[in-house]
Amino acid sequence: MPFHKFQNLFVLFLVALIAGCANPHPSRLIAETIAPARADQIAGTHGIFIATNRMQTEKPGEIFAGGRAPDPAFAKVEITVPAVHETGKMELAPNPRVADPARYFAARRAILFAGESDFENALRDDIAAHNGRALVFIHGYNTGFDEAVYRAAQIFHDSEYAGTPILFSWPSAGRTIDYVYDSNSATSARDALEETLRTLARAGARRIDVVAHSMGSWVTMEALRQLAISGDRDLGGRLADVVLASPDIDIDVFKGQMRRYGVPERPFAVLTSQNDRALTLSGFIAGNQPRLGDYRNADDLTGLGVTVIDVTKVSSGDWLNHTKFAENPVLVRLLGERLSSEGELNEGNEDVVVGQVENLVRGLGQTFGSAADIVITTPLTVIELATGQGRRR
Repeated sequence: MPFHKFQNLFVLFLVALIAGCANPHPSRLIAETIAPARADQIAGTHGIFIATNRMQTEKPGEIFAGGRAPDPAFAKVEITVPAVHETGKMELAPNPRVADPARYFAARRAILFAGESDFENALRDDIAAHNGRALVFIHGYNTGFDEAVYRAAQIFHDSEYAGTPILFSWPSAGRTIDYVYDSNSATSARDALEETLRTLARAGARRIDVVAHSMGSWVTMEALRQLAISGDRDLGGRLADVVLASPDIDIDVFKGQMRRYGVPERPFAVLTSQNDRALTLSGFIAGNQPRLGDYRNADDLTGLGVTVIDVTKVSSGDWLNHTKFAENPVLVRLLGERLSSEGELNEGNEDVVVGQVENLVRGLGQTFGSAADIVITTPLTVIELATGQGRRR
């Protein structure tokens, strides 16, 4: 059998296998019934601001679907996290029609803003109450709106981010078989994300952090590239940390995006893993081109102003190994450390980095078999946490 035919059959096999292992998206965000819960049964409540170019829907319990809208829409959803929540997990109700806040993540209420000005005004008040800090999370491929909201809440909660939480949700169809549709949808969202970042700056944010996952990294890099072309690549000095987790971007495309953006003042962080099965499939679909998220040559990226965090050996509850950044307790806390101005990850000092990760593990009370397996390659140094030693460049 010719190799290209074998390759096509293998891709189809992977698609079928991944589709069979993927969790179905319940699609419903607002439950018909909300069970009562005591205050001590709730670990936290997060009011998440939402900007999206998804199409609105009239279906009961849903707000936005997977279709593309010509103009962005804005909302805010209040999510509660149960006291039984474990760091790195996303406890979702098996029946989305019934919410039990004492056991599962639950949407308490949702509001739609009439327009961008109302959204900006609400952001301004919230950002002022959070010392001018804002974090934007951009989800990845095959993500329904409800799942995006819950994942955002889990990341904001587990990372202990002390700022205004914003979800930018682009119109993913939320189906494994719609990879090409999602890819085009991600491209269609870059203008809306660029405008969302500008809105945060106008709303008074003094520090804007960005965390993007998977295909959301493509949207993010395109929006940042457009900011650079406009002459305002860091939003007047407001753009702080940019974290790309398991980024689904062709490596050559990413290099081109970074060359156009220029070396950032603060290195972008890229989380990579050579056992990410979702990126393996993406690479096959893209003609056997390596993706940024499973690229093996970290030294090839540091000159672009990128810090590479290799988490190949880190454990994950995700069979695909594609959401380690959110599901591994050490990694999600490490993310919080990087995003915290009080606990900033000092990438130029290997002793500081090793000590921070060791403190995180002790604070969590268990090792999770992961802290000793993280390798961080910065423009200045290679830090191997397995030995606690760094190699200065």
